[in-house]
Amino acid sequence: MKQVLTVVFMLASAGTLMADNEIGPEGHKLLWLLLLVAAGILTGGLMLKQRKNNGGKWFAFRPRKKVRVELRKDRLYYPRYLELTVTNEGRGDVDIASPLLVLKGFWYKRKFRLKGTNQNWFYPVYLNRNQAHTLQIDLHRFYGFDKTLKRLPKVRIIVSDINGRHLGSRQVILRKTLFNL
Repeated sequence: MKQVLTVVFMLASAGTLMADNEIGPEGHKLLWLLLLVAAGILTGGLMLKQRKNNGGKWFAFRPRKKVRVELRKDRLYYPRYLELTVTNEGRGDVDIASPLLVLKGFWYKRKFRLKGTNQNWFYPVYLNRNQAHTLQIDLHRFYGFDKTLKRLPKVRIIVSDINGRHLGSRQVILRKTLFNL
């Protein structure tokens, strides 16, 4: 039996030693490599030119709108109310769109657009410099909409401006879980 296995392994290893002799890359591979190098040189040149035009800065983006988002709950576990506070800490004014409330579990996620409270719609809201806006969110309104939402352990609020740019987000844990999703 030992001799049969030795012969089989010898034949198997001899077959893998045979290989085709490949001399070099094919023509289209060289063309793609040349195009990639040319694109890198062109991008580097444009970045250096832009840096020279912007006074030594690499990129001249619009100034970022600084917004602080705070999310507080009234109880440690199973809260009824969440309080969302958005504060404009930037140099300019900000026009904030309706925040997005995301109730999230491990496999399941539901998204709701917040427009206001008590039949009053006040989004989009315009915040001047150093101005704050507070919204109280009743979670039982969402639970009345869908009973399965009570099992979801995490809430996240995403705040963006009216152009769709992400300004900030916060999340809180609503109940104890084995894993911190």
